[in-house]
Amino acid sequence: MASSGRGKPAKVRWWRLRPNPLRRRSYLVEAWLLIAAWTLAVVAAVGTGAWTALAVDRHVDALRAERHPVSAVLVEDAVRTVGTSDGGDSYRAVVRWTAPDGTSRTGLAHVDSRSRAGSTTHVWLDARGRLVPTPMTADQARLEGVVLAVWTAVSAGGVVLLMGRGVSGWLERRRLEQWDVEWARVGPRWGHRTG
Repeated sequence: MASSGRGKPAKVRWWRLRPNPLRRRSYLVEAWLLIAAWTLAVVAAVGTGAWTALAVDRHVDALRAERHPVSAVLVEDAVRTVGTSDGGDSYRAVVRWTAPDGTSRTGLAHVDSRSRAGSTTHVWLDARGRLVPTPMTADQARLEGVVLAVWTAVSAGGVVLLMGRGVSGWLERRRLEQWDVEWARVGPRWGHRTG
């Protein structure tokens, strides 16, 4: 056995692929399986991450395309509703706007905290003229795309690696069972000689 020079055995790289009379075929299969699993994990991670980022970008672009801002007048003063996840407060008020068909409509919208009855604000409408949330900014969309892309990339790569590890574990259990069978056959021939 090779030595590392410090009294410890040297770690032999790629030992499953090296010729050895004691190497079983399952070691070679396992080596190629691990190489394939790592390669597939990288490809799956990059592919799903890129696809997710593009899908988020398309979704946000579609939302922006179907929504449009209109001016609205507050019917009442802004009222604090609940605290938001970022530690700020959320304010809402009933607003009135003119629909594309010329009718007057009202609805509950998010507004600035200093808004008072009679002041104007901008609200967002969908293609049917219904109030919808403000679409994400380009920075918010980019951040959401990156977060989701990283999450799906790690998940896809992790699933592939777990599957490879599962097959590797199955091969290891199978090898141990084969060793037990062979030992049961050969062991009694050696007898119980002691030193």
